[in-house]
Amino acid sequence: MFIASDTDVGKKRNENQDKVYTDFIADNVAVAVVCDGMGGASSGGVASQLAIDAVVSRIRENFRPDMKANSIRNLMLTSVHYANTIVYDKSKEDIDKNGMGTTCVAALVVNKKVYMVSVGDSRGYLLNSDGIKQITTDHTYVEMLYRSGQITKEEAKNHHMRNVITKAVGVEPDVEVDYFELEESGNFAVLLCSDGLTNYCRDEMIYKTVFGNNLDEAIKQLINYANECGGKDNITAAVVAN
Repeated sequence: MFIASDTDVGKKRNENQDKVYTDFIADNVAVAVVCDGMGGASSGGVASQLAIDAVVSRIRENFRPDMKANSIRNLMLTSVHYANTIVYDKSKEDIDKNGMGTTCVAALVVNKKVYMVSVGDSRGYLLNSDGIKQITTDHTYVEMLYRSGQITKEEAKNHHMRNVITKAVGVEPDVEVDYFELEESGNFAVLLCSDGLTNYCRDEMIYKTVFGNNLDEAIKQLINYANECGGKDNITAAVVAN
């Protein structure tokens, strides 16, 4: 199993409010988390750091190699709910941070099984010999329009409101968290990223750059490409490959 991650402020922002974490927590067990904060006066960076610390600490403290799938599911979900409480409570302590929040996508890879949770529009992808597939669903206004048949997939890609999210960690007292569980048989990779990457890098390019290649170099190439195309947002990616 291999892991890699990186984050970049981009070309237009003064602060990087994205946070990323990748590490091994047991033999053939890796965790990856990407959070993209939102909120003025550096509050987005505070929210994303609080969330990623909360998710990682909860997983590291409670994961056991002999856990059953349902217990891992509960662990992943409760870790994001815990992060939501931490961020929400912090936003209420300081009026300047009121309303801050963050996206969160996290994956726990245990041998050939992937346990993933998601809130917001940071994405999780699965890459294997068949190609690339987005696992998570974007919690955005544009995705809602697309799923209700009001706009096409192509219109969604360039819609002026494509970055307006409908759900985030820490904005409300509680949050609904998406959960996904996958099991692979052959070689695969899980890629998590913020919208600063996917706004520029199409799925096919991500696949050709990442799958079967050096992960550190692949992430650098994706970030460089996003910057070359404008880099209007912070850019972050994390990969776990088996």
